[in-house]
Amino acid sequence: MKAVSPDHHHILFNDSRTNIDLNQLQALFQLAAFWAKDRSQEDLKIAISNSEPVVTVWDYEQMIGFARATSDGIYRANIWDVVIHPDYQGSGLGRKLVQTVLSHPKMCRVERVYLMTTYQQKFYEHIGFEYNSSTTMVLNNQLLEMKSQKPDLTSVYSSQQT
Repeated sequence: MKAVSPDHHHILFNDSRTNIDLNQLQALFQLAAFWAKDRSQEDLKIAISNSEPVVTVWDYEQMIGFARATSDGIYRANIWDVVIHPDYQGSGLGRKLVQTVLSHPKMCRVERVYLMTTYQQKFYEHIGFEYNSSTTMVLNNQLLEMKSQKPDLTSVYSSQQT
């Protein structure tokens, strides 16, 4: 385990999407995120480009943390892909990472922030998140099924134009 300075003066948080090293991000997910081990760099690039904020955590040149969010800026937001390198877990960096995401201008006014977690409920409860049983629906988008069930919208469009 790498020794981490308790004051973290050399640890940097960065909210620029342009400085993300996809090789390091992919390696971090493979090491510390069972739910993201098989993500391709191409898909990560798409997810990052459609997210704001995106926050990375750096120990000099090594990416040790990552989180991203999507938000409408006022009503709803989701936090995604929160991960801290195992050598740095338990040092407060995960909490600071989530708080950095929450304080971003795209997030700080949002009425309700959602996230999904499999095993880290206690971690998020310490930050202020609450268990919510009312938002448990999910759609596993199956592209082939959607094509076969595509609705006929021609009548909707033609009635709106008259």
